[in-house]
Amino acid sequence: MKTIIIGGGIIGAAIAHQARAHGSEVVSFDNGPGATAASFGWVNASFFLGENHFRLRQAGIEAWRRLGVGVSWTGALCWEEQGAGLEAQGDALEGLGYDVEVVAGEALRRLEPHVVTPERALRFAVEGVAEPMATAHRLLCDVTRISGVRVEAITHRGGAVTGVQTAQGHMAADRVVVAAGNGSPVLLEQLGVALPMLRRPGVMVRTHAVPPVMSHVLVTPGGEVRQDADGHIWTPTAANHQADDSTEVTRGLDDLANDATARLQALVPGHDIAWDHAMLADRPVPEDGLPVMGAAGPTGCYAAVMHSGVTLAAIAGELMAAVICDTALTNEQAALMAPYAPDRFQSG
Repeated sequence: MKTIIIGGGIIGAAIAHQARAHGSEVVSFDNGPGATAASFGWVNASFFLGENHFRLRQAGIEAWRRLGVGVSWTGALCWEEQGAGLEAQGDALEGLGYDVEVVAGEALRRLEPHVVTPERALRFAVEGVAEPMATAHRLLCDVTRISGVRVEAITHRGGAVTGVQTAQGHMAADRVVVAAGNGSPVLLEQLGVALPMLRRPGVMVRTHAVPPVMSHVLVTPGGEVRQDADGHIWTPTAANHQADDSTEVTRGLDDLANDATARLQALVPGHDIAWDHAMLADRPVPEDGLPVMGAAGPTGCYAAVMHSGVTLAAIAGELMAAVICDTALTNEQAALMAPYAPDRFQSG
């Protein structure tokens, strides 16, 4: 069986990796990193939209551990809320069975001695970070890849897919997966499949490298912050980035990056912080904010579009590869996937 994956970002890469592991011949069409290159890279279930979404994200953490590549299990410290808000967040996660603890005072300062911390924070020990581009490349290392060639259409005959059409010709396939982020709706619309998307631009800032100053993902009132293995600090320019619903970026990226750098400087005052890269990307967010995974259109065609791709890539890869390769889902897997079928956006 031959499977074509349209999209070489973190979701497409994970599906390609797992489909190949299931024995399928896989070809990945990659026209650039898209949102993956500007992703923060936090693997978590502490942000969620309803209990089903929490369970999927929690399963995403477990799937990354099974996959065994890409993630540094740093844990996260969260003080986005204080007082009653912090207590409520912790109680809600504890009620769902999540690994959460309150750390305070000197214990918190010992965890992050170079960071200006509040008196109390929530610690999520099970969370981590994946470097999105490096991880996507690693997942695709054994997959046949085609870059710089745009898929113009998904071809089908007799109600089943036959492959893809490009300007360079036709490539036959038994399965086609549309995992092209915000480029997915155009391809699916040709098949009569609606995939309405929200416009959710985001700006990610990376600093020049500095000595190690933080070991966790930090979720602060000014936004999420992390430091990579090379010393660069990453932060979105919007506070509460995961739930940011802005539809436009109306300020210059240099101004936004300067503001973000000032917040970082206040957070780690012992080092001179300067930014070296500001990245604008449209996050792929379906209309209801929830993932899309499943069959779409002709037999053999599937869609996988979601945010946050980094958290969900490993579980999306497992679930989608099983469906694509006709492997029976367990009851638990079927329940995880059921709320996110593309059918929910189809009328009539």
